[in-house]
Amino acid sequence: MKEKFMRDAAGEYAKRLSKYCKLSFAEVPDRKAPENLSLKEDTKIKDEEGSGILKKIKDGQYVIALDIKGRQMTSEDLSKKIDSLALSGKSDLAFVIGGSLGLSADVLERADFKLSFSKMTFPHQRMKVILLEQIYRSFRILKNEPYHK
Repeated sequence: MKEKFMRDAAGEYAKRLSKYCKLSFAEVPDRKAPENLSLKEDTKIKDEEGSGILKKIKDGQYVIALDIKGRQMTSEDLSKKIDSLALSGKSDLAFVIGGSLGLSADVLERADFKLSFSKMTFPHQRMKVILLEQIYRSFRILKNEPYHK
């Protein structure tokens, strides 16, 4: 993460989440994408990033890909999803955020669930903070702790 305030925000949520779960980050380099890409160039860059992402996903992980075409949920719905997965023995979750062009078809195919936060596009560094906040909010909801109101 380039901006200090983003690193600080992500660090704060990571610290808060340590009370509820084991958290780790695996990042792959964002490929440079020139302006006015052809479809072929766009696909090539996403495929290269996707290959790196897939190498970071462990066997048995339940993969939740952030995808603009995915299912939109409330915070309460996300907390129920996390709880339901844990109760069914799927507690090793991998949330995947794509680079500036999105996720490759291979990563989306590997995903067990596609989650959309909005039909809008967000910078992936900012999305990391938003995702961490929502995961933290989910645990607070599950524990009936104040925060989500």
